[in-house]
Amino acid sequence: MTEIKRNFGFGCMRLPMRDGKIDTEELTRMVGAFMENGFNYFDTAHPYHGGESEKALKTCLTSRYPKDSYIFTDKLSTHNFTKQEDIRPLFASQLAACGVEYFDYYLMHAQSADLFAKFKRCRAYETALEFLAEGRIKHFGISFHDKAAVLEQILTEYPQIEVVQIQFNYLDYDDPAVESRKCYEVCRKYGKPVIVMEPCKGGNLVKLPPNISTVLEKLRGGSNASYAMRFAAGFPGVMMVLSGMGSMEMMLDNISYMKDFQPLDETEQAAVKKVCELFRAQNMISCTACRYCTDGCPERILIPDLFACMNAKRTFNDWNADYYYGSVHTVNNGKASDCSKCGKCEESCPQHLPIRRLLEDVAKEFERR
Repeated sequence: MTEIKRNFGFGCMRLPMRDGKIDTEELTRMVGAFMENGFNYFDTAHPYHGGESEKALKTCLTSRYPKDSYIFTDKLSTHNFTKQEDIRPLFASQLAACGVEYFDYYLMHAQSADLFAKFKRCRAYETALEFLAEGRIKHFGISFHDKAAVLEQILTEYPQIEVVQIQFNYLDYDDPAVESRKCYEVCRKYGKPVIVMEPCKGGNLVKLPPNISTVLEKLRGGSNASYAMRFAAGFPGVMMVLSGMGSMEMMLDNISYMKDFQPLDETEQAAVKKVCELFRAQNMISCTACRYCTDGCPERILIPDLFACMNAKRTFNDWNADYYYGSVHTVNNGKASDCSKCGKCEESCPQHLPIRRLLEDVAKEFERR
């Protein structure tokens, strides 16, 4: 089994893009920089980039480096199977798409109370444990998006789970909708190593409003992303912090402070606490643009893009937000007012946002006659 070298991983949900496609030239350079600086953990899932993330990693990683030089994580996602008989063919197709013979880690993807019920009904956990026994995966785990009580239920029913991937960042740490701290504490209680996703909350902790960014600038110590990444990585039991990087610039910034990692000191901890206070006063929509909500939308509404327009309008008074709303995001897709209130989006939202109500607010802001 290849050893994990450091606690910073390459999350492959937000890869570099060019002309609407994954920029494999840029990705190849980024993978090279990542590996050359002593990092070796890669995380993907079949739905990422519409199924293209796995293929891109075959082109840029697995066909170029020996298998014992990197750690590869993939996931079983709910949209890709409806019954147990679907899982083995899907798993085989994932191995082929990625160009590997086994996965180092295989996670049950985005587990919540509802999805856990489906995975149990389809005996997905049992099938994954068969893959473990067969040597086709080396470690078995889950990625999780729900309340701490649900996580405790899953870990109680399946003690074979080896690792848990949770959303964990300083803004969500005590957020009652996400319960980052409580989920982390459940992992510690059950002795499960933690993999952190969304340490920068989908970029929201990087692109801070000017009045909030000033708090971190006064520290004179690093980028906005650095404080978010180091916050997450500084907790005991955190084995990996994933970063979704869309450019070499992001890659090199992450490497600069994760190569010789130091946790936040007391002054920096106080600063991120202040950022949380100011952020919550902005009344922003806490969408991370994971896009799970768009998959089943019957009106084809680009929900994360419309929320981004709303946040830009509220936070920056950005006049461009109106242009993007009317001339980009709703030209060939639904408007906020087209929402049929079916609720599918809210069922799949990891942030548990009241999307239907928020779309009403968006419609009032951008569709005024």
